Amino acid sequence: MRYCAHRNLTPGTNRLFLMTTPLIRIDHASKTFALPDGGAFHAVRDVSLEVNAGDIFGLIGKSGAGKSTLLRLFNLLERPDSGRVFVDGRELTALSKRELRDARSNIGMIFQQFNLLQNATVFDNVAFPLRIHGGHTPAQITARVNQCLELVELSGKAANYPAQLSGGQKQRVAIARALASGPAVMLCDEPTSALDAETTRALLATLRDINRRLNVTIVIVSHELSVLGEICNRVAVIEDGAIAEQFALDDAASLAEPRKTALGRELAQHGAASALAANTVNTEAAYV
Repeated sequence: MRYCAHRNLTPGTNRLFLMTTPLIRIDHASKTFALPDGGAFHAVRDVSLEVNAGDIFGLIGKSGAGKSTLLRLFNLLERPDSGRVFVDGRELTALSKRELRDARSNIGMIFQQFNLLQNATVFDNVAFPLRIHGGHTPAQITARVNQCLELVELSGKAANYPAQLSGGQKQRVAIARALASGPAVMLCDEPTSALDAETTRALLATLRDINRRLNVTIVIVSHELSVLGEICNRVAVIEDGAIAEQFALDDAASLAEPRKTALGRELAQHGAASALAANTVNTEAAYV
């Protein structure tokens, strides 16, 4: 058994509960899109997947492999043609529209192109999901927005508009907005692909901090090996809409096992190198 604390709206408080099942479970999900020529594109093929509370879980694959479509099944932005989706003990695929809207407040999402409201201030962008879902007083909204902006180090930008921000700052606003409702899960669709290397490192550090401090489970899609190798503890390689393999990046025995895919081998090598570097730093620190 494991315990997981979810952040609620009130700053500094947590909800502690006992969890005996995966936080996210995808059960034999498939998704097909009709093509203009009358054909069909099978984006997701009979995928079953589990993500545990506290994971930073990576999805990687070549362009067109289906990884972003799979991610959108997690919160039913794309509804599977078959299969079931469970998040935090609820079967999303069995909910009514109103119930699903409420359930989505427990799932934050950030996108490659930020998806900010260009005519709204940073404050109003972060406050948007709280106002949409309702049930919060103006004072609660102000407190929560300020808390989220402080977490992503943008407290001084509340009155700015997206056009006045850098790419990295825009993505931090998107992270703050995703955190506003106190979700258990954050979905990240290529969050670093529009950023330079230095900004990417800073953003990954922010995501890692959110995972550790707020107990938010993160699922991240990326085509960048270095991104997933840097932040994830578990990964799945997606090929032709299916999971080709999945394994732990924080477990030496898992990294030592033969990998089935080229991407899997590269990720395992990256994970082993990172573990070796960390061990070297710890050993050197012990003698200081």
